Amino acid sequence: MKVILTADVAALGPAGKVVEVARGYARNFLIPQGKALEATPGNLAQFEKQRQKRAQIQAREQEAAQAQAARFQGLTLTLAQRVGEGERLYGSVTAAMIAEALATQGLAVDKKQLELPEPLKKLGTYEVTVRLAPAVKAQVLVEVVPEKD
Repeated sequence: MKVILTADVAALGPAGKVVEVARGYARNFLIPQGKALEATPGNLAQFEKQRQKRAQIQAREQEAAQAQAARFQGLTLTLAQRVGEGERLYGSVTAAMIAEALATQGLAVDKKQLELPEPLKKLGTYEVTVRLAPAVKAQVLVEVVPEKD
C-alpha cells in the first residue's frame, strides 16, 4: 500500500515522502498514529498544497531571522558581576541573564535560542551564538566585568 508520510519515520523516511508499506502496517499503525495518509490523488494534491504553504511560511521566517541577525552584528553586552579570588564569579552568568540583557537592548530572544555550552564563571569576553532560525545564527560578544562597589 502506498502512503504519504506526514511525519518523519525513522525506518521509512522524512515527512512528505511517498513510500510502499504493508497494508497492515499502514492501517494499524501509521494512519491511526497520524504519521501517514493513504496516497490517493486527492491526498497527494492536498499534501502538495500544504507543503507549498509551509515552504512560503518558512521563507518568510528565514527572511525575518536574517533581518534580525543584522541587528546583532557588532553587538557587545557588558554584564557586571560580583567577583571573588582568582577572578572567579560568585555564581555564574547564565543564558537567562544574557537573554534579559538582550531584551534591555530591544532584542527579544528566548534563553533556549542561546548556544551557551556552560554558564560563564570567570571574567572575560565570550562569544555567544544566537540561533534565530534553523539556518540563521548571529554572534554576540558578552563581556563579563567586575561589579563596582
